[in-house]
Amino acid sequence: MKQIEQSIYAKKAGELFMEGYNCAQSIFLAFEDQYDIGRETALKLSSSFGGGMGRLREVCGSVSGMFMAAGCIYGYASPKDYQGKKEHYERIQELAEEFRKVNGSIVCRDLLGLSKQKDSPIPSHRTEEYYKKRPCRQLVEISAAILHDYMEKHPKGEYDENYDAD
Repeated sequence: MKQIEQSIYAKKAGELFMEGYNCAQSIFLAFEDQYDIGRETALKLSSSFGGGMGRLREVCGSVSGMFMAAGCIYGYASPKDYQGKKEHYERIQELAEEFRKVNGSIVCRDLLGLSKQKDSPIPSHRTEEYYKKRPCRQLVEISAAILHDYMEKHPKGEYDENYDAD
């Protein structure tokens, strides 16, 4: 994994989180230079995934945001692109495994040490105390660094020349 301090995307994602964006929004927006989606659309699209998907405490929002960004960068578009689908699912599993290796889980409640599955839908106010007691900024930065590292090792279009949608 790329060192967090060396990743412009990790730095940007951490800053976005500290501005009050949720985990998924922070990651997805940090990589906005990689895809042609308007900022407001990107924020709305990723807004449902904070708090482990709407505070259900399921898959960590930073992981969901990383997957969304990876989809925009590398994903397939044709339902007939079996090879593209296979390669993309392998990519997503690789990114998830890297996050799991570093953090022990990709599940929000596990990462936060919560015992209950679902949380109140009321978001926590972002106060100094909130930021002190949560590892979320670190998790956001780790996800961004993982994807950034992957991008450097796998430039866009790696299998595009073999693409055959029919």
